[in-house]
Amino acid sequence: MASPALVTPTSAAAAASKPTPIRKKLPLPTAALLNATYPSAGVAATSLRRTFLLLSASAVVAFAPITPALADSDEEYVKETSEVINMVRATITLDKNDPAVADAVSHLREVSNSWVAKYRREKSLLGRASFRDMYSALNAVSGHYISFGPTAPIPAKRKQRILEEMDTAEKALLRGR
Repeated sequence: MASPALVTPTSAAAAASKPTPIRKKLPLPTAALLNATYPSAGVAATSLRRTFLLLSASAVVAFAPITPALADSDEEYVKETSEVINMVRATITLDKNDPAVADAVSHLREVSNSWVAKYRREKSLLGRASFRDMYSALNAVSGHYISFGPTAPIPAKRKQRILEEMDTAEKALLRGR
């Protein structure tokens, strides 16, 4: 049996198989073409754009929320940090046999989590010594209670370091740092 002959398209067949374009592609109109055709279109579009931008910018400025003064947030930071320091000291000095230890630790975890969530994003506080020491102490306390449970006593060495960080944080708060 003979093998079928291979048919290769010729240039005439290739040209016939190409689809012919339905319409000729036109260049997109440019600003110069629009201005030449409609001289007032460019001026009107620019004027409308400027008016829109002016009105939207003035609306943003007029309805922008007024942020509280930094002095109020600074006073609030000092007050809340002092409260958390006192709470940490009271919690870690409780006797391990005290029945209120578990409740005190869970309350401390809630307060410390809210303190960290509130002040971690404040760029003005990140460089403060009080924030750094407080964050480190809270991290140590939370890490201990998460790892060993709410009734496990804090080892003496860790407790001493946490209390030292609390003291330095409190001194830094008093100095405005």
